[in-house]
Amino acid sequence: MKILVINAGSSSLKYQLIDMDNESMVCKGNCERIGMPGGIFTHKTADGRELHKNVNMLDHTAAFMQVKNALMDQEYGVIQSLDEVAAVGHRIVQGGAIFHESVLVTEKVIEDIESLIPLAPLHNKAHSQGIRACREVFGESVPEVVVFDTSFHATMPPKAYMFNVPYEYYEKYAVRRYGFHGTSHRYVSHRCAQLMGKDLKDLKMITCHLGNGSSITAIEKGKVIDTSMGLTPLDGFMMGSRTGTLDPSVVTFIMEKEHLTPREMDEILNKKSGLLGISGVSSDDRDVTKAAAEGNQRAILAHDILTYQIAKFIGGYMVALGGCNSIVFTAGVGENQSHHRQVVCDYLSFLGLKIDPELNEQMVLGKEGKISTPDSTIEVWVIPTNEELVIARDTKALVEAM
Repeated sequence: MKILVINAGSSSLKYQLIDMDNESMVCKGNCERIGMPGGIFTHKTADGRELHKNVNMLDHTAAFMQVKNALMDQEYGVIQSLDEVAAVGHRIVQGGAIFHESVLVTEKVIEDIESLIPLAPLHNKAHSQGIRACREVFGESVPEVVVFDTSFHATMPPKAYMFNVPYEYYEKYAVRRYGFHGTSHRYVSHRCAQLMGKDLKDLKMITCHLGNGSSITAIEKGKVIDTSMGLTPLDGFMMGSRTGTLDPSVVTFIMEKEHLTPREMDEILNKKSGLLGISGVSSDDRDVTKAAAEGNQRAILAHDILTYQIAKFIGGYMVALGGCNSIVFTAGVGENQSHHRQVVCDYLSFLGLKIDPELNEQMVLGKEGKISTPDSTIEVWVIPTNEELVIARDTKALVEAM
């Protein structure tokens, strides 16, 4: 069974075809600048063939046509017929309080996803467009499944997901903590338990998805009890260009002083803050790391803030869990920035957590393994995330149960 995994953004569409017989990637690609001039389409196969072309894609339907054509291309294709695509799995950012698990796509499901657009304006609108475009190009006879970033966090208790604002806003507008990156947290938590040779239900685990967008999740017996992102992906700790948690009065104070509209302030909080705002260099941690190595004091400060805040969240979640068996680092920064991992774990050394410096340096560029010492009180792992595989697995299970 081959499953096509889709991640549709407002102006992009990433895809991956996975052969579920051995859970291997057959091909992957990206449609960039959808609806804008200068569109770029890339397609790479597992055996090393690459297609790269500049092509304008008016909308998501046009992007899906590029995907369809590439899959069956004589030179770069990987299938003979679309019939070989057994199903399509879509990543959806916001499932709100409606979706607590992955589901088969129906018109009602699409409408429910669209009803949640106010909670994730850019993401859910793009996901809806992607689903409808996929149905148009591949036909409605191909089963489609939606997998939600928020659903893994649906097990949080009210004391963790409620905000300290008048209860009426929860009742009227569903204002609460939802959490994100759930597919990633789910994958690495299960994988960590497997690597430890233990049942996930016997573990207290903290998973750290650290990338341009970042979140940390506390997991007990395989269930999420708390997570750092909130109503939107802006909450938590410093990210590439997002503030993370801050005093709400900072927002109103700056708006008054700078005479900003809510939209302008939102732009600052989401796109001009974080590593970018503090360092003045970039939202890409690799650029900030280079600047810090060259002695840039603001870049050094940005990293000091980042690692300090990550350590504080981990420490807080240890309290919430009443202990911790393992910590997992994943995603672009978590998988590749050994320096950050070392600094974060040094903050936690008073708990008996110990890192092997050599193993820590080795675990980069897709490598998977334990970086804590044998006598460490808490196991620390680096596990490359694989959200596409989780989506494909859920899609396969639901399609086979039809």
